[in-house]
Amino acid sequence: MKLRSIRLRLVVVNALALALALAAAAWGLALLFDRHAERVALSALAARADALTTALERDPGGTLRFLAPSGDPAYRQPLSGHYWQVSLDGRLLRSRSLWDYVLPLPEGAPSPSRTGRPLTLPGPQGEALLVLDRTVQIGTGADATRVRISVAQDRAELSRAQQSFLRELAPFLAMLALALVAAGAVQVTLGLRPLAAIGQRVGALAAGRERRIGTDLPTEVLPLAREIDTLLEAREQELERARSRAGDLAHGLKTPLQALLGEAMRLRARGEEAAARGIEEVASGIQRHVDRELMRARIMRDRAGTASDPAEAAQRLIRVLRRTERGSALTWQLEAEERLLVRLESADLTEALGPLMENAATHAAGAVRVRIGAAGSSVAIHVSDDGPGAPDIEAIRERGVRFDTRSGGHGLGLAIAGDIVETAGGELRLRNLSPGFEATLILPAAV
Repeated sequence: MKLRSIRLRLVVVNALALALALAAAAWGLALLFDRHAERVALSALAARADALTTALERDPGGTLRFLAPSGDPAYRQPLSGHYWQVSLDGRLLRSRSLWDYVLPLPEGAPSPSRTGRPLTLPGPQGEALLVLDRTVQIGTGADATRVRISVAQDRAELSRAQQSFLRELAPFLAMLALALVAAGAVQVTLGLRPLAAIGQRVGALAAGRERRIGTDLPTEVLPLAREIDTLLEAREQELERARSRAGDLAHGLKTPLQALLGEAMRLRARGEEAAARGIEEVASGIQRHVDRELMRARIMRDRAGTASDPAEAAQRLIRVLRRTERGSALTWQLEAEERLLVRLESADLTEALGPLMENAATHAAGAVRVRIGAAGSSVAIHVSDDGPGAPDIEAIRERGVRFDTRSGGHGLGLAIAGDIVETAGGELRLRNLSPGFEATLILPAAV
């Protein structure tokens, strides 16, 4: 499964890299500890070889004798893991711990020295032994005698020490890993913060609070911000050209439309009512489409940075409708949450909300209710009445999509409201109540 989060990817990669690095560090520390433990063991074996060397002495006849030391119980216990073996004048002397086993030393004794040579040889039970093989020379000249002294220790003791070291090291490595992963996560979060800032600024662009991302950003993301601002500039210029062309087209159509309406009047004067009515219908249809496109262009131009209070617009419409004969006989209820603004010009909001409230006043039995509340990142304006409701919601929707402005029923004015809301990035919802009818405007909130 692909990780879509950049932060999660970086944290996972960082954790894997740290795991590999700490595993390599643990392996290196174990190797260093093993070498150090071996050096300490060889140092101890050298001290025991020195003790064995002091056990060599000549008798009054000049013969070199070896007085086996008896102070160390490890050499008296059979198969204890600690052994010594001395080769003197063709005689082979061994510690009691070797029992009947002879260390398989390589042919040829080492040259006399205090350091000797380290070896790894099999022990009495097949175990690996660390052996210090040393040759010492007693006397000088013709009386000089060479003695081969070998001291051994079971390597299992070194392995146990290494394992104990790793067990004690593991918790510290685990805590170090957690600390490094946490530090890496903080580093990734701080490093990606400029991207989050760009996301917030893009959101501000979409909400109409800003017109450009700006240049007060880190150097690494500044080219991206500049490209986005360049695209926005090009888009605004293209929209401005399109609006200008739409305005030119609308003005260019005014004269032909007036001419068509004048021709319809002349036809009606000559008694050709059907032909005049047909021309007027065609001219009115063209005029509605032109007005619609001009309204869309105006709303798109004014969206950025605009905000209006839906409660204030609703209150203003209620005051107007109460002066009408029908509105004065109704009970009006307005419920609005405080500090809610929509991203739409006040005039456009009134133009969208007005037909819905007029419809409610026309068909209400006794009351009209307007509720305004937050709906996520939008504002919902509910206009409901207690009338008979609409016989066919889908039919009303279809007429609204076709921008039908015929009077009668709840379809009056829905074309205007639907077009304004759709252009503003919102939605018009219709539904029957029990009893009554409700129209809801969902509009983007201005933050």
